[in-house]
Amino acid sequence: MRPLKQLRQDARRIFAAGVAAVDPAKAVKRYLRRRGRVVRVGDRRYDLSEYRHLYVVGAGKASARMARAVEDILGESIDGGIVTVKYGYSVPAKRINIVEAGHPLPDPAGVRAARRVIATVDQAGKDDLVVFLVSGGGSALLPCPADGLTLKDKQRTTQILLDCGATIHEVNAIRKHISKVKGGRLARLAYPATVVSLILSDVIGDSLESIASGPTAPDASTFSDCLRIIERYRVRQKIPPAVRAFLRRGAKGDLDETPKAADPVFAKVQNVLIGSNRLALQAAKQEAEALGYNCLLLSSLVEGETRTVAAVHAAIAKEISLTGNPVRRPACVVSGGETTVTVHGPGLGGRNQEFALSAAIQIAGRKRVVILSGGTDGTDGPTNAAGGMVDGGTLQRAGAKGLDPTDFLRRNDSYHFLHSTDDLLITGPTYTNVMDLHVMLIA
Repeated sequence: MRPLKQLRQDARRIFAAGVAAVDPAKAVKRYLRRRGRVVRVGDRRYDLSEYRHLYVVGAGKASARMARAVEDILGESIDGGIVTVKYGYSVPAKRINIVEAGHPLPDPAGVRAARRVIATVDQAGKDDLVVFLVSGGGSALLPCPADGLTLKDKQRTTQILLDCGATIHEVNAIRKHISKVKGGRLARLAYPATVVSLILSDVIGDSLESIASGPTAPDASTFSDCLRIIERYRVRQKIPPAVRAFLRRGAKGDLDETPKAADPVFAKVQNVLIGSNRLALQAAKQEAEALGYNCLLLSSLVEGETRTVAAVHAAIAKEISLTGNPVRRPACVVSGGETTVTVHGPGLGGRNQEFALSAAIQIAGRKRVVILSGGTDGTDGPTNAAGGMVDGGTLQRAGAKGLDPTDFLRRNDSYHFLHSTDDLLITGPTYTNVMDLHVMLIA
């Protein structure tokens, strides 16, 4: 029988193995290869001698590491470029400017960087090649409000949507329509240049139009969809008036829609998915099996209200503990995706910390059960933690300090609860992002 300390160590190792598998530099080098002047991207070939200029642009938490890998491969062929990353996620580069900006809420630094990206692709002609690097966080890190809107309008709209429990697909639909670059509009700006997008997915189902709000992918959503989302969550009066008016104008046909699949600009675009949550889960499963666990990969499509999802996961852990179903002990269950927190209180935390706190309540008193929930980017909400790791004794440790877990959960204050019980998962920046990983160990 494995002691609790060993289970907690193993959970961290399994999580780390999943994160390592989606290292952005390795992902780029798997899909971007060069021999002489010929570059192969997936199943396509590009002869660099046929292009006058090569530019590299991008945005996302992993884009700095991606840019470094592109520099390693394309070297002096790069004529310039810029990518935007979250504060603290920059790495040194030689030919590509790495700039830092705000995430998850966009800030003025992000707007300035987005304008530089626009200027770079706008100067590209039909004989030029643009490499676009996309990863999770790109929506916030490439903010350029549509004409008539301000950054404050976008910030307020984004925060309202995040707080009301809207899915990432719904949030992105509105982000696209109030932006100059999202929803395929960057491809339109770059046209007639050739565009190659290398994409690290951080969305459920790996939909190209949703990752970073799909700057180089066709957009199926419409202005009318955006209005319906606002009504669905009953936040119409909270959305800034300028945004509401802008969306209504679009729904009436007074503004250009985001480009759809039949738009000719996409004839010169190659979008390549180079990493995903499923790849991380498969690596986590392999590590668990190497450590001697019987492992079940539950799903890479986990979404929904965090507390509900955590309760279901905890129920599975308890079933395994009692009956050995659906996988016999020592067992490991891994899953991934991105849940949603509906904010009710003024506390501090993120969806993974709330997942951990919710699970801790459900598994209280269960010996040798550990549940870890962590963001693969190393940050969860506006905190320095990637998530949390709890066990059957977490509530006992909290009780010894006079802490009421349900009160912390009610106030959405999972960070301070887990900090007090020494159950925070802190990894520091990982320079990648493929949503979240959940690891459950039952001995």
